[in-house]
Amino acid sequence: MNLTGGISDYFIVYASGVVVSFTPCVYPILPITASFIAGANTQGTKLMGLIISLIYVLGLAATYCLLALFAALTGQIFGQFQNSPIVFLIVANVFLFFALVMLDVIPLPNVGLDIHNKIKPKNFWTVFLFGMASGLIVGPCTAPVLSALLVYVGLKQNILHGTSLLFVFAYGVGTSLILIGTFSSLLAHLPKSGRWLIRIKHGSGLILLIAAEYFLIKAGGLM
Repeated sequence: MNLTGGISDYFIVYASGVVVSFTPCVYPILPITASFIAGANTQGTKLMGLIISLIYVLGLAATYCLLALFAALTGQIFGQFQNSPIVFLIVANVFLFFALVMLDVIPLPNVGLDIHNKIKPKNFWTVFLFGMASGLIVGPCTAPVLSALLVYVGLKQNILHGTSLLFVFAYGVGTSLILIGTFSSLLAHLPKSGRWLIRIKHGSGLILLIAAEYFLIKAGGLM
């Protein structure tokens, strides 16, 4: 992701969220999450499905925004070290690690819990809380891109820009879920999992690998 601090960042981040939602460990949980939303849609209408889906993704966005806030504040605390080659080496290694994860060189444990099938939603508040929980325990494939964004937010130290970027990223991840939650008939027309999911994942890994190389070059320039 080539983020510049401008308005184009939001389009890039949103597109990244959409791409991440079609990775092998996020895409297969769409039917499970959609059924959870359907269980909360007691009225059975498209409008209520849209509202519940938006609330669910809002919970996801809240978690990501809190992470962005923490990253930005931490970046301000350690801002004096921003031009240190050691910082850039650390950032490069973070990107490299997650690039290797996306390229299936290093396994990332799936810590996701099938909580959607164990607890039934009772109201909008429950849906929101489950959305927040999903930001941490559902869809581990978001971790590489999410971590890359948090590193960027920490380096820029701009709280408003950082939290808004993660908010947009969350809705990028949740776009397909919002569509399915609103138009349940779309679930039957989703393409089956296959090698195309692996290709998307590996493509994301190559992007992170390029980012790691960029920060390594910056670190070398400061030495």
